Amino acid sequence: MTVPYKERYFEDFRPGEVTEFGDYLVTEQEIVEFATRYDPQPFHIDRAAAADSIFGDLIASGWMTGSIMMRLLVDHFISPASSMGSPGVDEVRWHRPVRPGDRLRVRLTVIETKRSQSKPDRGIVRVQQEMLNQHGDTVMSLRGMSLAKCRAPAPG
Repeated sequence: MTVPYKERYFEDFRPGEVTEFGDYLVTEQEIVEFATRYDPQPFHIDRAAAADSIFGDLIASGWMTGSIMMRLLVDHFISPASSMGSPGVDEVRWHRPVRPGDRLRVRLTVIETKRSQSKPDRGIVRVQQEMLNQHGDTVMSLRGMSLAKCRAPAPG
């Protein structure tokens, strides 16, 4: 029996498993509001300036795309019972612009699981995370790692 992601502990993750989740509609208003506050470059906040940019139209900040990915992870993947946070991410890449009207979802692949030697009540789950648009194009990717509580004590 497969344990739902939101109920998983370290032992429940299997390298090689792939899942997709989420459906997030990106709006122009949200792009402009986020960028005005956090990344006020002209191609994020001004449609006319964006038209004259290399992008040809308004695009979302990559940091907004990452924030949407995090929201989808919390809503569909991260287990409140076992999550202990994350020591970081690697290889963040923005492959394609995200535009108003795009619908985003996450594809996540478990790369590796490793129980902690020094703290055997937890393990590290390494994942490849991809944000996909409605066409199936990868718009963002990163390699993440999370700390997850173990359901059972380490075998002794």
